[in-house]
Amino acid sequence: MNKSFWNPVVKSLARPLLVASLSCAVLVSLQGCVAVVVGGAVMGTLAATDRRTFGAQTEDKAIVLKGELAIKRVLGDAAHVNVNSFNRVALLTGEVADNEARAAAEREVRAVQGVMNVQNEILVSGLSNFSARSSDMVITTKVIASLVDTKDLYRSAFKVITEGGTVFLMGRVTHREGDLAARVAAGVNGVRKVVKVFEYITEDELKSMLATPSKVDLNEESK
Repeated sequence: MNKSFWNPVVKSLARPLLVASLSCAVLVSLQGCVAVVVGGAVMGTLAATDRRTFGAQTEDKAIVLKGELAIKRVLGDAAHVNVNSFNRVALLTGEVADNEARAAAEREVRAVQGVMNVQNEILVSGLSNFSARSSDMVITTKVIASLVDTKDLYRSAFKVITEGGTVFLMGRVTHREGDLAARVAAGVNGVRKVVKVFEYITEDELKSMLATPSKVDLNEESK
């Protein structure tokens, strides 16, 4: 049977699996980082391979772990800071008490080996509560599901983070993909703002990446 028949079938099966898996992880993930893995042929067929090198993927995981440990050591429970990293660019989100703490968090992450750049989106405000963080996780789940539903977008190319209703999109994408993903995210109920934290590639680079696609598991680190 031809590929044009299977594409909509795969998407129709993958979306409920994805939503269910991410939704089940919401409460657990609010207690710390959790890897949500949807494996098997269905999700593998849907997604293109990660556009980072294996080395970059490994470094990104180390940056998140080391960065959050360093911030915890310096700021303790007086701050709520999440570290995300994509292709060695670290994104800081969350809340701290003052500008000094905000600067300290950035300084600690910049000192982590492998970090090439830091985008500091930490807010100086009171710490968010359980209800707010739970709402953010639901929004993240909905955005991811919407990306899966969107033609011409590869779910595996995007990392989605939500803080206070603001959705941050990371990934190595073309301008066309980035703009489309931002529009999709902005249309999700509850989203207040969308911030693009992309590394842009050309359409020719994308074609080269897709020339030899392989099956991979969807592995999304959520907070």
